[in-house]
Amino acid sequence: MTSDAPALTVTDRTLPGPHGPLPVRIYEPADRPVRETGLVWVHGGGFAFGELDMPEADWVSRSLAEAGIVVVSVDYQLAGTGFAAAWGEELRDGVLYPVASEEVSAAYEWAQGAVDLGVPADGWSLGGASAGANLSAGAALRQRDQGRPQPRSLVLAYPLVHTELPPHRPELAAKVAALPPEARFQPDMVAAINLNYVGDPEAVVSSYAFPGGQDLQGLPPTFILNSDSDDLRSSGELFAAELAAAGVDLLVMREDGTRHGHLNEPDDPAASRSIARILSWLTATALLGSRHEQTHG
Repeated sequence: MTSDAPALTVTDRTLPGPHGPLPVRIYEPADRPVRETGLVWVHGGGFAFGELDMPEADWVSRSLAEAGIVVVSVDYQLAGTGFAAAWGEELRDGVLYPVASEEVSAAYEWAQGAVDLGVPADGWSLGGASAGANLSAGAALRQRDQGRPQPRSLVLAYPLVHTELPPHRPELAAKVAALPPEARFQPDMVAAINLNYVGDPEAVVSSYAFPGGQDLQGLPPTFILNSDSDDLRSSGELFAAELAAAGVDLLVMREDGTRHGHLNEPDDPAASRSIARILSWLTATALLGSRHEQTHG
């Protein structure tokens, strides 16, 4: 069977991470019409699940690389699964914050210096889905505070970035009320997921653990892509408002007819639409704003 899609080179590599070996998967297109653009991509999974072969990691990365973008997909260490016992999940020990957050920062900085990938240091964006979006936003804040190079832009798909689930607008409340229980993210579940990630209740206030509600000035241009019927849309929408209030250039969109995690469903036309939106964001240079200077000390 033949395909018109460009051939890809997919390479698994292990980086010297801040908390031990850090696996990444690199997707390099054979033809690079937008060679100057790269994306460090971080899958979701409630901080406790997910791996490089899931569609949200592999299919997304392949789809973008076939369009000419170099993608580095990050296999960060996962939190334990204590919060998932009610779902019948097998309990598994894991790491706590800031391990995964610092690993995403390290992967982004590695990509910036990886001259063999053909992307200039200022051509790398950083992004992820759900928990991966949280990790990406937190890493960008860390880069800002440490005076280190910021991503060209952020790409945040259906992010969970607040310590508590923000209230729903009536339109969203009506949509999620119609979802089956297994598709819901009720406030108590969100609280359990977040606590499972940080371990210590006092750690949820860290701006790098949960960027929502923090000082967001000086972050790079940001694209937030929310799922439609998704409890976590309230976090993505509130974060967009917070970014705008902080003077960050951004685009926020909602993918109609989708539930949370729709990038894990490659056969859904909405997932392909989302890929096209992400690709447009990464390549439409004339529409991409600037990272504005911080106005605070």
